[in-house]
Amino acid sequence: MKIVVIGGTGLIGSKTVAILRQGGHEVVAASPKSGVNTITGEGLKDAVAGAQVVIDLANAPSWEDKAVLEFFETSGRNLLAVESAAGVRHHVALSIVATDRTDNGYFRAKLAQEKLIEASGMPYTIIRATQFMEFLRGIADSSADANRVRISPVLFQPIASDDVAANVADVALAPPRNGIVEIAGPERAPFNDIVARYLKAVGDPREVVSDPKAGYFGGQVEETSLVPLGEARLGRIGLDEWLRRSQAAA
Repeated sequence: MKIVVIGGTGLIGSKTVAILRQGGHEVVAASPKSGVNTITGEGLKDAVAGAQVVIDLANAPSWEDKAVLEFFETSGRNLLAVESAAGVRHHVALSIVATDRTDNGYFRAKLAQEKLIEASGMPYTIIRATQFMEFLRGIADSSADANRVRISPVLFQPIASDDVAANVADVALAPPRNGIVEIAGPERAPFNDIVARYLKAVGDPREVVSDPKAGYFGGQVEETSLVPLGEARLGRIGLDEWLRRSQAAA
């Protein structure tokens, strides 16, 4: 089976490509570096030709509200049009848990992408994932105030990128759901507790302060804003195991 992975050289893309190739599939790792650009359309038609499945893992270069919305809408339209013309049988896209329940610019842009997919007429599956464990440092840094890190005590359920990639590959090889699959890490706990555990494990001395008013990438969050509300596929790698693997790799 020919499978095109848009964003195939990124964090999730590179792992997904490896899994699918190990399964014997013909996989195109498409990205601007490889001459495939979903914004300009460069190389897109040739990359998608003959593909049965396209996995969209593209990410915007800017998180500014207007720029990120334009990226996902333009990229989504261009990709879906080329897929439709090529007869692609399954469009898979990675999105975020609670895109429809959390108000910040990035989530609004991902929700717009989801709506384009749903309205396209293409057979599809949207995978909504919780936040990746790999981004915990960035979250801490973006929430830092001097030697303190202010984090909301809302529920949090981060997932390891290895588990994300495994789920993306699994969904891509299954029939289209024409709906949404949610995935999350195996452990749910207060957001501030998870960040505190992470910082302690990596030897970061900053104090984590529980702050109910702390936002999340510019938006306010409530108790269940960042976790699945219903059924979700759970990853196998918990935070402690992920930390052990990360430290061993380093």
